[in-house]
Amino acid sequence: MKRLLEAELIYGRLLDVSEPHLVERYNKALAAFGLPRTNLARFGIDMTGFSPEIADELGDRDYLDPNRVNRRFIILTPDQVELPVVHTSFSNTAALMHEFFAANARAINAVTIRDALYGEIEDSVSVVGDIDDLLSINEVRFRVLSAEDVLGKAAELRALVDRLKTVPNAWADDAMLNRMVELSNQTGDIRQNALVPDQLVFRHEAFWANHFGGVFVFLDGKQTTVICDPSVPGFRRSRPWQVSYIALDDHQRIFEFLASTKRLELPRASWVEASGLLQHRADMAILNLVNRVDPRADLAKADRVWMQTWMHRNAALIAEDGVYPFLQEALRTISTTGEIRMKEITPWARFLLVRAAPENPDRWLVNQLITQLTPFDFVSRFVFDKQGFYASYEKLSEKFREFVVETLERTYLQDKAAFRLRLYGIGEDKRNA
Repeated sequence: MKRLLEAELIYGRLLDVSEPHLVERYNKALAAFGLPRTNLARFGIDMTGFSPEIADELGDRDYLDPNRVNRRFIILTPDQVELPVVHTSFSNTAALMHEFFAANARAINAVTIRDALYGEIEDSVSVVGDIDDLLSINEVRFRVLSAEDVLGKAAELRALVDRLKTVPNAWADDAMLNRMVELSNQTGDIRQNALVPDQLVFRHEAFWANHFGGVFVFLDGKQTTVICDPSVPGFRRSRPWQVSYIALDDHQRIFEFLASTKRLELPRASWVEASGLLQHRADMAILNLVNRVDPRADLAKADRVWMQTWMHRNAALIAEDGVYPFLQEALRTISTTGEIRMKEITPWARFLLVRAAPENPDRWLVNQLITQLTPFDFVSRFVFDKQGFYASYEKLSEKFREFVVETLERTYLQDKAAFRLRLYGIGEDKRNA
């Protein structure tokens, strides 16, 4: 992982925490979770407060994600809203955190001047044992506390202010007045600063969970669709009257579901030719074959001439694999007719020709599913399925790892927003950037 760290392809864009008072507030939050204090004087955190350095120190990647449900968070500064979420068990953790920051910006800004906020994103289950547990999560509640108890002190001060206004002769209670002065020195003027969060309950929309090897959950009104490996506990048994189950290798049903719910953008010349996505996938397919045949190949020298020479020498292998010739024929058909008749395409190959509908709310989740069905495209997998990318990266040869990092630096990292817009039609979206 060293190469990924140096290229900021893992744990990139973290917020540096090195000021002693912020380190101390973080430690108080850790103590409140029943965790040991950190001995580090400097570490980085993501939007939820997760720190890879502290995870290494504790020997626990899930120190803020116990049982991989009811995610914990630590907020030291409002600036965390601009950060990614680099470790999570649910694909929508970032979206929920963004909603919390947006709904409670005034309180977060006010509290973090003097304190840190911490707590849990609570849902209806404490342990996930089967699909039914995942389906039980309809909404989440943010349970929020503060390291220096500014929230508690603000509530106490509010009660004393109310008492002063309503109880006759309360102004003569010197002990109460002294306590109010003491509290106001710690909380500031609560008439000006909204210290209590306004909204704590949020809907749990469509998501992917990394339990049982990965489960996709899509919502359409009262109907729920689950896509996962059929060996997952509860598959086709949990709430069969409400839930439609699709096996992850049932390409035809997955395609029909995504297309019928308008979550897919079917191949049309209007976007295919401008995006370059199909040619990108064709190139990725060839690179995958190169790595399979010769893991030690020096792809740093793989210009167009080198690639054409390799393809001529390995024409039989390319034909047997089928992906590259299929995509080249698809591009010719689109150029000639403007579209492709998807019913005539083998179900597994249909996912080579589509992308998520860019305006659909589930576009990131759908693209994540597509990248799992086309895993040779390591660039798209990095964009939409980082956990899957990291797992597959570990299995690559050293030479190919070097090439993968160089490719991501040269393409995606040069201008993430422009790259996503061109290939996938997705505009700026800070919740997933």
